Amino acid sequence: MSLSIGFVKLAVFASSSRSTASAAESGRLADVPRAEYQRRQTEFAQREKVLAVIDRRLSLTRAALFVAEVGLIAWGLNAADFNWWLCLLPIVGFLAAVVKHESVSRQLDRCRRGIVYHGQNLERLEHRWLESGNTGERYVDEHHPYECDLDLFGKGSLFQLLCRARTRLGEDVLADWLRSAASSTVIDFRQRAITELRDRVDLRENLALLPAEVHDSLDQKLLLEWAAQPPQILSRRWLVASGVLGVAAVVFGIGWFTLGWPLSFLALVAIVELLMHFALKDSLLRVAHEIDRANSGLAILSQVLNVLEAERFQTPLLAALRSQLESERHVPSWQIHRLQKLSAWLDSALHNQLFAPIAFLLCLPIWLTNAIERWRASVGPHIEQWLDAVGQFEAVSSLAGYAFEHPGDPFAEVASSGLIFEATGLGHPLIPEERCVRNDIQFGTEPRLVMVSGSNMSGKSTLLRTIGCNIVLALAGAPVRAKRLRMSPVELASSIRVHDSLLEGSSLFYAVISRLKGIVERTGGPIPLLFLIDEILPGTNSHDRRVGAEGIIRRLLDRGAVGLVTTHDLALTDIVGQLGSIALNVHFEDRLEAGRMTFDYQLRPGVVRRSNALELMRLVGLGDMKDDDNGTSDSSGIK
Repeated sequence: MSLSIGFVKLAVFASSSRSTASAAESGRLADVPRAEYQRRQTEFAQREKVLAVIDRRLSLTRAALFVAEVGLIAWGLNAADFNWWLCLLPIVGFLAAVVKHESVSRQLDRCRRGIVYHGQNLERLEHRWLESGNTGERYVDEHHPYECDLDLFGKGSLFQLLCRARTRLGEDVLADWLRSAASSTVIDFRQRAITELRDRVDLRENLALLPAEVHDSLDQKLLLEWAAQPPQILSRRWLVASGVLGVAAVVFGIGWFTLGWPLSFLALVAIVELLMHFALKDSLLRVAHEIDRANSGLAILSQVLNVLEAERFQTPLLAALRSQLESERHVPSWQIHRLQKLSAWLDSALHNQLFAPIAFLLCLPIWLTNAIERWRASVGPHIEQWLDAVGQFEAVSSLAGYAFEHPGDPFAEVASSGLIFEATGLGHPLIPEERCVRNDIQFGTEPRLVMVSGSNMSGKSTLLRTIGCNIVLALAGAPVRAKRLRMSPVELASSIRVHDSLLEGSSLFYAVISRLKGIVERTGGPIPLLFLIDEILPGTNSHDRRVGAEGIIRRLLDRGAVGLVTTHDLALTDIVGQLGSIALNVHFEDRLEAGRMTFDYQLRPGVVRRSNALELMRLVGLGDMKDDDNGTSDSSGIK
């Protein structure tokens, strides 16, 4: 135990002396991504100004050519010997201007997106990212063992800070990585992949500036569900019949329009086609409905695939993901784009009021339905590996972007054996660097329990969230907010943000003990449990809390778990003495200076000797509170 106390003492003085130096060093390192983003934003802004001038000139040119064409036509109508070939010149010039204008418009739109994109990158570096980015609220699971306590999802969450994915696939994979721990081998593969992509700013920029529409309702996993269903290809006789009728409709239609054939011939063909479409109605509508759902987000998926197909990677994970996109025939982006076009044509053939009658006479719905089902039969088996490659790559790319923007954050050293958590300069990744107070802490084989005491608002809960968030980052393979972090694989569980429920009829105490029961039930597995428990057993008297807390802690430790427990009830700190060398007391302090409560958020060895509850009550205007203990705390921690 003396070694552990000595470590914490050393940690306190070391972290205090390093705070100014680490902030300055972090500031210098942050200048690299900031300068890169500013340079790129400036280049986009300069290019945007040039293109805006060209865009205006092309608009005027198109208008001038249109006016010239109208003038030539008016001249020709009033001139006896006018050369009508002159009218082709403005038309040719107008078409050329249209083509050029579309190209310039695409470039101009990309520049404007680039200005916005790098502006958001700079806002993220300046910690002004709360109003931009995907919050991942759809992933919130109140029954997850730690995600709500650690702000993994929602506004201002770790997911919002990390995510740069363009597809739902990448968002889903990143969310899964944050919610579940990877093995040490997988973590090593991810760390190496992130290192390879960290400085690939061009690649992330290309992905971010893809023009396809992206919003939460676009879910590419619907394509996977559709591809997994067995195709229903039409028989040859239906295809032959539709081909013959389509050709007949064209022949009789031209004959009626140009040669004066009887309209009844075309009408007879239309009647037969109507009967055939009626016989295939269920199949046509089923395919149209299914492909309409599966079509969700195919445009952005095709564009992301097109970017990845042009890349070559060195690290094992990225090389393996790239190999999943290899194809004997057409590349995945071409195949996805083809399916998107087939889906769009079928939708127009069935619902476009102008095109649908023509498509009906040509039997296009039948041919398009058959083409879609054949696509599902030939390409469908490859969809799962394509989507998996896209999702994992986007997750790695998101973490690589975070690594680029935080060059001072190292990867965790994940031990393959033993039980250890050893952190130097540990800080919370969601707190701006200039306000982030770092601490050193170590636990594992000994001590296995760290009891953190301290007054209200002193930093106990933030310490637990700091440890939890960095564990999540480490086990996902991402850089951590620390000078150094060495840890073993663990299963994480927490009880920090627990509320009562009026709808479920549960009190705060019942909600707390239910959460603690869940933590205990997770112990005893092949991977050790690391628990983070804030203010253990609130809502009951001090005696019951003392007895109950010791029982829960002993049970957790007996089942191989390690972790931290915070409390402002100083009676609970006596549990450490009962447990011996496997437990350790540390604390946070506060000071009252000029009528204001101040905190340094530095972790110190031992038990806190004062509480600020009465001082806080006085400061908010609840009147004078008598302190009968004259500066010492009773068993409840209230002076």
